[in-house]
Amino acid sequence: MHKTIKTFISLSVGSFICFAWIGCNSVSTQQKASAATTRPVSVTVAKAGRQDLPVYLTGLGSVTASNTVSIKSRVDGQLVTVAFKEGQQVRKGDLLAVIDPRPFEVQLSQAQAQLFKDQAQLHDAKLNLDRFTGLVPAGIISQQQLDTQHALVDQLEGAVRSDQAQIDNVKLQLIYCHIIAPISGRIGLRLVDSGNMVHASDPNALLVITQVEPIAVLFTLPEDNLPAVAQHLKQAPLQVEAYSRDDQTKLATGTLLTIDNEIDPATGTGRLKAMFDNKDGSLWPNQFVNVQLLLEVRKNSTVVPNVAVQHGPQGTFVYVVKTESQTAEMRSVSVGLTQGNLAAITNGLAPGELVVTDGQDKLQNNSKVDYQMGGGGPKGKSGAGSQSGTPQSGARTSRIADSGTPASS
Repeated sequence: MHKTIKTFISLSVGSFICFAWIGCNSVSTQQKASAATTRPVSVTVAKAGRQDLPVYLTGLGSVTASNTVSIKSRVDGQLVTVAFKEGQQVRKGDLLAVIDPRPFEVQLSQAQAQLFKDQAQLHDAKLNLDRFTGLVPAGIISQQQLDTQHALVDQLEGAVRSDQAQIDNVKLQLIYCHIIAPISGRIGLRLVDSGNMVHASDPNALLVITQVEPIAVLFTLPEDNLPAVAQHLKQAPLQVEAYSRDDQTKLATGTLLTIDNEIDPATGTGRLKAMFDNKDGSLWPNQFVNVQLLLEVRKNSTVVPNVAVQHGPQGTFVYVVKTESQTAEMRSVSVGLTQGNLAAITNGLAPGELVVTDGQDKLQNNSKVDYQMGGGGPKGKSGAGSQSGTPQSGARTSRIADSGTPASS
């Protein structure tokens, strides 16, 4: 009996000790979990700034010469002089080449001699006409002879006019023997050497001149952008920037000239033409370029780094750090546009507020935070992190963002 009671007491004491040990461990675990939930989350923040944001439309384009002229001979003859150098810049009216003019000079002399002969005959016919006119009343000659003399004078006048036309034609051929530049531009490679015979019917040109000052760029934009471009173009000239193939080097700045009158149904894009002065020769015909069309500049926009904007099921939001309570508030915002690494906030955020740019994945609404300014700024413990500064834009490309439904906090 006593042995049974001792066994029972031993079991009871053991159970009590076991339950006490489990309870202590449970309390310790809860305390650790509670401490973990109240531990501040380390995040990086940036201050929302206010600045002007340009709105760019981007497209792909190719450079096209304003004018391209293939120079051909307008007469047949031997090319005796080449008065240009390959790659030379020429002005309108400069001498380019000379075709042997001597055959045409001989033809001019022949035509002038024929004119002199016909003029002498015309002069004699007019004198006889005057004599016949006085003799008809006296009945010395008949009216028929007078009419015949009138016809002879008219024929000789026609011959004289024909001779003069022939002279003018030969003089024109002599002018064509001297080939001059019809436009200002840059000469390409010489296609025919001096000493060769050239003909007006030759399919190949003697040289090609391209006008590169000014020069044009043809580029495409989606058809959805064309109404906005047309509207802004009516108000003021639009600036266009041309960049290199890798989109890193700015080549030239020009203005938009016009929009094409049709849309390509295969690609859903419209063609636009911009003109560039190209004084430095940075653009070449048929060169591939990236085009940035400045559509407008949105004044005094509230901007934050683009990485601060988060997307949820109910829309876009940012985490705003409250310096007084050292907590991060989930704030719904409306994004007007993004430009490179910047986002313009149209609703939900004020300039000067701190937004989280790194560490958002560890945050919940009203989470405790230990923050520091981005770019190696001072830490923001105990409300000491309110450092002024506006995010700087490091890119050019921008787009108009769709305004989604703001996320609820």
